[in-house]
Amino acid sequence: MILIVDDKKENLLSLQSLLTLHSYAVDTATGGEEALKKVLKNNYALVILDVQMPGMDGFEVAETISGHSKMQDVPIIFLSAVNTDKKFITRGYNSGAIDYIAKPIDPDVFLLKVNTLYKLYDQKRQLNQMQMSLRSEIEFRKHAQQESYEKAMELRFVLESIPQIAFTTKPNGVIEYHNSQWMEYSVYTDQFPETHPDDPDLQPEMKRIVAGNKTVQLEVRIKKTTGSEYRYHLLRIVPVVENKAIIKWVGTFTDIEEQKEASRKKDEFLSVASHELKTPLTSIKGYVQLLERSLEKENTNHLFIDRALTQVTKLDRLIVDLLDISRIENGKMLLNKAPFHFGKMLRSCVEMARQTYPNYQFIEEGHADVTVNGDIIRLEQVLINFLSNAVKYSPTVREIHVICRMLPGDRLLVQVKDSGIGIPKADQALIFDKFYRTDESTKNFQGLGLGLYICADILSRHQCEYGVESNEGTGSVFYFIIPFTNAPAGGN
Repeated sequence: MILIVDDKKENLLSLQSLLTLHSYAVDTATGGEEALKKVLKNNYALVILDVQMPGMDGFEVAETISGHSKMQDVPIIFLSAVNTDKKFITRGYNSGAIDYIAKPIDPDVFLLKVNTLYKLYDQKRQLNQMQMSLRSEIEFRKHAQQESYEKAMELRFVLESIPQIAFTTKPNGVIEYHNSQWMEYSVYTDQFPETHPDDPDLQPEMKRIVAGNKTVQLEVRIKKTTGSEYRYHLLRIVPVVENKAIIKWVGTFTDIEEQKEASRKKDEFLSVASHELKTPLTSIKGYVQLLERSLEKENTNHLFIDRALTQVTKLDRLIVDLLDISRIENGKMLLNKAPFHFGKMLRSCVEMARQTYPNYQFIEEGHADVTVNGDIIRLEQVLINFLSNAVKYSPTVREIHVICRMLPGDRLLVQVKDSGIGIPKADQALIFDKFYRTDESTKNFQGLGLGLYICADILSRHQCEYGVESNEGTGSVFYFIIPFTNAPAGGN
């Protein structure tokens, strides 16, 4: 907007009309005092001042306006019909004016000057805004760089203070920093320590980790540059994310050789202890069975022998479970897979359960006349575990259902359903974990919580889906879905 200041209304109207006709927004003032009040309230791109005015003349108004910080960059044009001498023109420029025009004005020349000064003001205003924006951006960047530097220094201080080997990489996996412990295991600052020949090479492994965009941990064996002994380390690599983008990776190598050795000794102990226990236990069980056969049924000692056999059987099952856990954790549980008739095996397991638990009714639904490629002994172990658990946790409703159903894609669904105590929802996701037992089973039922963990391992290695569906107080359904190799098989 342009401000025109003149004490003569006819001059104001004339200039206002001329400028308005050429699409300029115009404001007017009839004196210096009024002009100063308007300058304080409004923003103007150009001020046109008449020199000869009563009260404050144009020079005084210009000097006051130019001294105001808000108006320092606003151009001023003087108009004068009287004071056209050089000294007045000089005073006008000294007062802050950009131009000095004598009346009567030439409209074309006047408009040209107004247009030029208006554009210059607008360009200068835009440059000032850009400059302010750049200053703000520079300050922001300086602050961000300082903050980033402080975070990096804090991270490095932390990584230097920990006993583990520690490092950071760029987003692409290139090493950018490592702590002092690194040099004990690598002679290069930009290459990972050498791993055991049987373990992954960490250079290509890092590329896969970067491509995966998630936290990774793995066990690797590395050795010191001055030694020959490989020690187990847990390598953990974590992405650092800012604004949903990975800006670096932070990794540590933690020496876990002692934990691995302790685990090996534990597994060795379990294996030895289980075998040592099993040898005399097998003999005891055999002698008790012989004794039972030799006694007459009416003999009262028969009851005690039965109870002894029951306890020996429980102990035998616990030892078998401990052996299996040891094999699983050492990767030594081998499966002897071969094609077999699943239905025959299932019926054999159910019949065995009927003989073992004569007070329970086992109801078979559906059929399983298919051939499965698997380890028949291990799959029998799963079914017997499901059946014995169904009996164990159904102390009052003594009816167990064994259900088979064919599914699309040559798959067989096998379910063992009881009407027992059931499993709380919170426990169902953990029921197949090692040593896990529900609060209810811990209080009222014996066991180590190993059977279902072993079953889960066996089923997983047969590419089976498995799980449990249960409602507390109304029973449970344990199931697995196993692929079969052909159309339904014949035979009994």
